[in-house]
Amino acid sequence: MVARARQPHWYVEGAVPDTVDGRFDTIAAVLAFVMLRLEETPEGAAPSAMLAERFVDDMDGQLRQLGIGDIVVGKHIGKMMAMLGGRLGAYRDGLAGEGIDAALVRNLYRGEAPGAQALAHVRDSLLQFRAALADAPVARLIEGDLP
Repeated sequence: MVARARQPHWYVEGAVPDTVDGRFDTIAAVLAFVMLRLEETPEGAAPSAMLAERFVDDMDGQLRQLGIGDIVVGKHIGKMMAMLGGRLGAYRDGLAGEGIDAALVRNLYRGEAPGAQALAHVRDSLLQFRAALADAPVARLIEGDLP
């Protein structure tokens, strides 16, 4: 998921800020779409929860590499988990309703809407990813083999 979120097209054609925050937001978007797919089936619920735990472990290590000390790492992790939960809800609602554009502007661009082409690029890329995830067997996703 991290490799997928670091693909240049998100930051070039999609105009996601190529910053620590922008990269986190892109990883969280890709992660959210995988988790939403896993949640669609009973056998995917536990792996989805484990994936969230793995995300926390990875972010803990990333924060420490950035030089954030032990005293505040927990606070940052709590904030990241809340952000991930919010994104899951926003993308879930958007996919079930009027689309994900508003959720993307709020969560991926932190309220600063990009140009229409950039937003369309990111939206279409995520929706294509979602369609590929829907066609992939959950067992394959659990193994970490993303389409």
